[in-house]
Amino acid sequence: MRNQPGLLDPWEVLLSGPRPDVVRVGLAVPLSGPLAMTAPSALDLAGLAADEINAAGGAAGRPVELVAVDSGRAPDVVAAEAAMLHRSGAFDLLVGFHTSDVHRALENALPPGARYVFTPPHEGGRRRSGVVRIGSSPLEQHAAAVAWLVRHRRARRWVLLGTDYVWPRAVHRAAQRVLADVGGEVVGEALVPFGPGDPGALLDLVVQSRADAVLLSLVGRDLVAFNREFTRAGLDRRVVRLSGALEENGLYALGGDATGGLFACMPSFAAADAAADEGQLALEERHARRSGPGAPVVCAYARGLYDGVRLAAALADGRRRIRSGRSTARLAQADGLTFRELPGMRSA
Repeated sequence: MRNQPGLLDPWEVLLSGPRPDVVRVGLAVPLSGPLAMTAPSALDLAGLAADEINAAGGAAGRPVELVAVDSGRAPDVVAAEAAMLHRSGAFDLLVGFHTSDVHRALENALPPGARYVFTPPHEGGRRRSGVVRIGSSPLEQHAAAVAWLVRHRRARRWVLLGTDYVWPRAVHRAAQRVLADVGGEVVGEALVPFGPGDPGALLDLVVQSRADAVLLSLVGRDLVAFNREFTRAGLDRRVVRLSGALEENGLYALGGDATGGLFACMPSFAAADAAADEGQLALEERHARRSGPGAPVVCAYARGLYDGVRLAAALADGRRRIRSGRSTARLAQADGLTFRELPGMRSA
């Protein structure tokens, strides 16, 4: 991974001790594990957010510094380390994107009153005081997309495939509820451990169930590996796929899609056509100026971390009425190596 300007090592911060003249924001970002391929763009965008905050006077007049925590490890390891760092004064607030099992572990381990902003799509359910979630719940994220595909692509028979942890299980429950309302049905379901594994049994399930569509709640490199094998098996030309975790890094890694059958319902992405969001395009331009021509692609996880750092600074500054504006239903279709947003979609 490239060196990230302005990103502090947590152990060096522990040695130097707390700094009341700065606001230190912990960044729980997956530097390892299945989501690690998204870390470079996320760290870049977090750095951009800190630069912009500091250029505008900081948080309550104090500069913002970023402290990295690898959230790609086992949930109990991440939670124990983050809790220790917070108690030791290594950071004042925590902002993170990672899998929801890590999210749950962090909520349980952080000291009472600790402020923690979780930025990606989340698993729903209750949240502890001090925790802010700016992503979408499973139903908010998937309902309109699933309903649209049933109505417009005749995708009535669905197989639900995901990793065996809290977020995919919540996604599957939401999908079952939506499909029952719109005339679809679940004809197969499987939850698998993290790791590449052998996708043969999953592909067989899709074929044997005569599915019209597959809902994928795999993440990161596991999602990429499955999509590659799905295409290699020739299923991509007749079975629709919908993912709540597919973003630009994943689309690049799997080589894109030209079949018109791969869809994503991440809450933020850079569209390839006139539907592109002006704010997202402006963010990409600022990112490119800061990080140069070799800057990694901006993705939904990165955009979420950018928003999360800005929210953390606002909380440190004493401002509480924050509008994240990130729960709008979205559906995009892979068009080669880019996404094309589908217009006219509304939440179910």
